[in-house]
Amino acid sequence: MKSPEPSKRVFVFLQGPHGPFFHRLGRMLSRAGVDVWRVGFNMGDRMFWPGRHNFIAYRDAPDAWPAALEKILTDKSATDIVLYGDTRPIHTAAVEAARARGLRVHVFEEGYMRPYWVTYERGGANGHSRLMDLEVQTMRRDLENSDMDTALPPASWGDMRQHIFYGALYHGFVLLMNRGYRGFKPHRSITVRKEFALYLQRLVLMPAQAVDRRIATWRIRHGGFPYHLALLQLEHDSSFQMHSPFASMTEFLETVIDGFAKGAPQHHHLVVKAHPLEDGRVPVRRELKRLARAYGVAKRVHYVRGGKLAQLLDEARSAVTVNSTAAQQVLWRGIPLKTFGEAVYAKPEFVSTKPLKDFFAGAERPDRKAYRDYRRYLLETSQIAGGFYSARGRRQLLRQAVDMMLSPDDPYDALRTGTAAPRQQLRLVT
Repeated sequence: MKSPEPSKRVFVFLQGPHGPFFHRLGRMLSRAGVDVWRVGFNMGDRMFWPGRHNFIAYRDAPDAWPAALEKILTDKSATDIVLYGDTRPIHTAAVEAARARGLRVHVFEEGYMRPYWVTYERGGANGHSRLMDLEVQTMRRDLENSDMDTALPPASWGDMRQHIFYGALYHGFVLLMNRGYRGFKPHRSITVRKEFALYLQRLVLMPAQAVDRRIATWRIRHGGFPYHLALLQLEHDSSFQMHSPFASMTEFLETVIDGFAKGAPQHHHLVVKAHPLEDGRVPVRRELKRLARAYGVAKRVHYVRGGKLAQLLDEARSAVTVNSTAAQQVLWRGIPLKTFGEAVYAKPEFVSTKPLKDFFAGAERPDRKAYRDYRRYLLETSQIAGGFYSARGRRQLLRQAVDMMLSPDDPYDALRTGTAAPRQQLRLVT
């Protein structure tokens, strides 16, 4: 069913990324002449949305949310729903309600080629993205409507510290000031208190962990051995939880180490790289040591805490992951890749179909020409330059996002029909 075309667009925002991005986005949409409302589920949502005139506090239990949402959509004559990620329970219910009513669903997510871009799609992201069913040949055909060069990332641009800071601040608000939202239930499996403590711990330990990471990376790069990379994700991340065959990161690690022990040449090593936001809620390092000993490869397995991937990728023989977006960097370099979960980049032109043991023994390189076309397609459609957490990144993002949201076409249809607005080119930083 097509979205209605009323005289007035009405956007209802649900939960967004930690920090002020959703408020800034809503403010710019209001300036464009549409009505904007924000539904808040806890004090963290409230504190990052300063306007009281268009804030709706939801204070009831989670099981009452679908009925409350229906009332909000009716009372406000909503035409559009805006959310960050589409898999948390309150957002799943919202997507279902929007589809039943024929409303537009605007989904923001971390970029498929993060950290220099964010993802904006209609209807769903990651395993629910339209990209899952798009073939490279179709993308190439649609690219004939554009003659822009492929965008390059800046040499230096990131907002990891701001990301962690806003996460700590958000959970601090929920922990200390949430008395008016007694019905709130986090979508994570751990308590808000624990989540807040982990964010604080991550901020405090960042300098020490950076030293640990540099030492581990130096040893690997100067070790003189060929190595393969295993790219870890956050076990609680929606991409891992909803779009992978594993129930835990330990299951994935055991699968990888078993395949490495059986298939990789004896002089090859395995480097396991943690996600940059890994906070210790899962004992990854301990489990890795246990499994490496059990499979007899303890001296050939290395662990690296978070950080940037480029230094390790430059000399890697291959990489394996569930469905991490970091795999885009692997493919960009033409390095063989094996995946296990649903991913927007898991196209037959790029990703190995060999059993893991055979993959470690010798894998073919991806079709780099096909991947370059795929990458260009993403940058012409759903990937917007900028970021959620730093002031500079938000400014960059807002310059493009609002016009894309107001467009009658979603990013993929806009390219196909030739109605896409000119895309921003990232300015290189030297």
